[in-house]
Amino acid sequence: MKSEKWLGVILASVSMLTCVQSATAAERGAGFYLLGGKGAAAGILPPPGVYFQNDIWIYDGSLGGGAQLPTGGRVAVGVEGKAVLEAPTVMWVLPEEVMGGRLGLGATIPFGWMETQADLTLTGPGGGVLTGAITDTVFTIGDPIVSATLGWDSGNFHWTTGVLVNVPVGDYQDGEISNVAFHHWGADLSAAVTWLDPTIGLDLSAVIGMTFNAENPATDYRTGNEFHFEWAAVKHFNEQFDAGLVGYYYNQVTGDSGDGAFGDFKGRVAAIGATIGWNFKAGELPISARIKYFHEFEAKNRAEGDAVFLTISMPLSITKPVATR
Repeated sequence: MKSEKWLGVILASVSMLTCVQSATAAERGAGFYLLGGKGAAAGILPPPGVYFQNDIWIYDGSLGGGAQLPTGGRVAVGVEGKAVLEAPTVMWVLPEEVMGGRLGLGATIPFGWMETQADLTLTGPGGGVLTGAITDTVFTIGDPIVSATLGWDSGNFHWTTGVLVNVPVGDYQDGEISNVAFHHWGADLSAAVTWLDPTIGLDLSAVIGMTFNAENPATDYRTGNEFHFEWAAVKHFNEQFDAGLVGYYYNQVTGDSGDGAFGDFKGRVAAIGATIGWNFKAGELPISARIKYFHEFEAKNRAEGDAVFLTISMPLSITKPVATR
């Protein structure tokens, strides 16, 4: 009975980041799939219902060693970047059974602030024209993300597979080196698995995925295919608190291309960090709060820095599953 109660508490507080992501190497050294967004309970899809989640992502990083970064139709050198982005998400998990599991449909609209500094930028054919140092700051709305996720359960094992699609209708600042929007179509395919033992409160989760990008028509730049792997090992100490370790690894497996590309700029980066979760109620409404911290290392053609995720998620309504014969 105790283990069943624990499982119910954990399932009720599952973060929707198991199936919906916000948008942010590749052009600008970033992809629309936000690394570190998934973690604990990544392979668990919540019960049928409507859910709301709000994520705040804080990042501070730099591209050292005189490395070059393609951004805004230019090549930037000596880049430092800061960002505070918010991503409200709504997800609907259907009551009907689909392929023996549950289907979740979601939408995210990111917005926020970003500042990019470069010691110098190069433009023109082959990046041959020096345009000097620059600082660019923007606060605006990014590209919406839509998603579909299928989830299944078997004992202590839970797994999902899903797709995210970046819809290029955000406020893209043509020619600027800071942008919240990506201005190109993109799709991310991923699979996640979680082993959750409610008797001891242990959660081991992993996610593997690949991001595919179309060309940015403003810069004639196409980012290569991007591989990502995320993991989490979390201990639930009681019904309210959990803590553990998290990490990710990113590797761009194909080079950048297009008339606006100055080179393949294949990037990689790894990160390790920690997470703390807190489950509580506001009246009868169950709310899940989580903080994650990541420190990046071994970066190549990509910024290296520190990231913090602040997440609040809650059910707006729970739907009774449709009985199947």
